[in-house]
Amino acid sequence: QLQLVESGGGLVQPGGSLRLSCAASRFTLNYYAIGWFRQAPGKEREGVSCISNSGGSTNYTDSVKGRFTISRDNAKNTVYLQMNSLKPEDTAVYYCAARFGTATLIKTSYRHWGQGTQVTVSS
Repeated sequence: QLQLVESGGGLVQPGGSLRLSCAASRFTLNYYAIGWFRQAPGKEREGVSCISNSGGSTNYTDSVKGRFTISRDNAKNTVYLQMNSLKPEDTAVYYCAARFGTATLIKTSYRHWGQGTQVTVSS
């Protein structure tokens, strides 16, 4: 079973930055497309960003375009989500997920999930 572990969450003021990491244990992530998702209290889990296994293709939901950047370092078996200009509405638990095939923001396409990391944007 592919295990994913997110890290890097925390409390940040509006306008601040965080970098989330998604690491895998016992399996290489090189073969997997990775998606970042988030879920705020009382809301559905939504796709934030995704990246192909090679890193050559990325996608973002409209609300984070220009502020978030997804990247991957296959040598370190890690995928990152750099989040800049954070807003209170970015507050949520952030999850990474892995799948074979095309990167997508559709959460039901992903089989493997991490436990999530809390991001809170507040003054």
